[in-house]
Amino acid sequence: MTPAEPSPDLSVFLASSVHDMKNSIAILIGSMEKILAGSDPGRPEFGEMTHMMYETKRINGNLIQLLALYKLGNHLYPFSPEDWLLDDFVAETLSQHLPLLRFRGIAFEAAVEADLVWPFDGDLVGGILGHALNNTIHYTRSKVRLVVRESAEGLEIRVEDDGAGYPPKMLADGAAAMKGVDFQGGSTGLGLYFSAMAARLHRNKGRHGAIRLENGGAWGGGCFVLTLP
Repeated sequence: MTPAEPSPDLSVFLASSVHDMKNSIAILIGSMEKILAGSDPGRPEFGEMTHMMYETKRINGNLIQLLALYKLGNHLYPFSPEDWLLDDFVAETLSQHLPLLRFRGIAFEAAVEADLVWPFDGDLVGGILGHALNNTIHYTRSKVRLVVRESAEGLEIRVEDDGAGYPPKMLADGAAAMKGVDFQGGSTGLGLYFSAMAARLHRNKGRHGAIRLENGGAWGGGCFVLTLP
């Protein structure tokens, strides 16, 4: 009697597939960027291409988050915090979102504390901010604000808008809203789950990073807050 063959690890196949899809989408993004660079911004199709680029990058961001979560869960992620000048980091992160903000006529402002340097994993924090900006672009009315400063909790990064704010149930659920799939609401919760895990990896002197959702800020809308020790 031959021994039963071991069952294949489905997670490995899924991670490999996500990696392949991410690479293919990266090629597609490169081609779209070339097309946009040679297009006339005054033509109607330029706006459609800009929106397509945004949605394609959003999908790519989701795939990157899935792959990062797989690596984190299997202790494969090369967590590598380094010192970042926040002025430079914010400018690099925002460069990916400014075209859509401008196309939609959304006013944007950034208030970054001068000469602020902080240690963190740039890829993970960039992914957290990317999720927050993608979300606020969808729900703001007319303006978005990014605030980066040092606080009693450590480094505080706030993404604020002038939209209707987060629903009361989402605020009341608190950390539960960041734990994964909501089958009743139809939301995967991927972005919040990734952000919460990625923030928590950052530790210093017995404290760890965290995210929270609140309403208010400068304009009374939604506020996504990331703190890093």
